[in-house]
Amino acid sequence: MYRQGDILIVPVAEEAVPASVVTSPSVPRDARGRLVLALGEATGHAHAVVGQGTLVRGTRPADPAFLNLPSGGRVVHEEHAAISLPKGWYRVLRQREYIPGAFRVVAD
Repeated sequence: MYRQGDILIVPVAEEAVPASVVTSPSVPRDARGRLVLALGEATGHAHAVVGQGTLVRGTRPADPAFLNLPSGGRVVHEEHAAISLPKGWYRVLRQREYIPGAFRVVAD
């Protein structure tokens, strides 16, 4: 497992990736060519993957995203050290917090 701020990146076996994820359209890269895992609402900083790969998101903010890195990659952020990831599939989760009666995705 890897953590960078409010992002948790968990390796998953390829056979454990739902078929709907494999066939879903991937998230487009940003203007800088990065796959953005999470964008800071307050700062505009981004947890982003540099390198080849694809990212598929669920329909709700709390749904996990799935990241495929066929050659490995690096997760970068303006306020955290970079993380090198080996090739493979990953589930990407955002940290949540409890508010009375519900959970919400942490905003930074």
